[in-house]
Amino acid sequence: MSKAIPEPVTRLIEAFASLPGVGPKTASRLTFYLLRAPDHLSADLSAALHDLKSKTRLCSVCYNITGDDQDPCAICADTHRDSSVVMVVEEPLDVLAIERTASYNGKYHVLHGAISPVDGIGPDDLRIKELVARVTAGGIVEIIIATNPSLEGDTTALYIQRELQNKGVKITRLARGLPVGGDLEYVDSVTLMRALQGRNEI
Repeated sequence: MSKAIPEPVTRLIEAFASLPGVGPKTASRLTFYLLRAPDHLSADLSAALHDLKSKTRLCSVCYNITGDDQDPCAICADTHRDSSVVMVVEEPLDVLAIERTASYNGKYHVLHGAISPVDGIGPDDLRIKELVARVTAGGIVEIIIATNPSLEGDTTALYIQRELQNKGVKITRLARGLPVGGDLEYVDSVTLMRALQGRNEI
């Protein structure tokens, strides 16, 4: 970075640029926008970033993101939802995507990733052991595997199927109306709803 730019500006540009999907030009635009913006905007952003880490935690049941003062999370604590059906997703954003369809009334289990040997991510790096423990504890009738329709997602689904095959639960997978290689968070609600309704046992 040019010596003509003060060090605090350079640091923020580099911080923005380290985020996924944000290139150097966008990082620079965001930084210089904040320089011109009212002081309260930067203060609000700083406070929000601080609270993001200090006032959130993982739900002790499903491992979705929840407030630091709410465990289990709102979905796990909702007695009107069907606790016998659990949908397994890769990321918290996938929970939001499914919830937008308003067509699912069960609970969730968030893995926080997918098996990817290339990236050094194995089963022990995910919340798969916790899923097996939930199923073993009883009360779950169906596991819906909703990992992304990608090589990593398919590998993860197959591994989970093997881990749960003798646990006495029905194991289904979202129907293949989803685009291969895509992420659930970018799929429209209608496609997600149809995939959910057309899931097949594996």
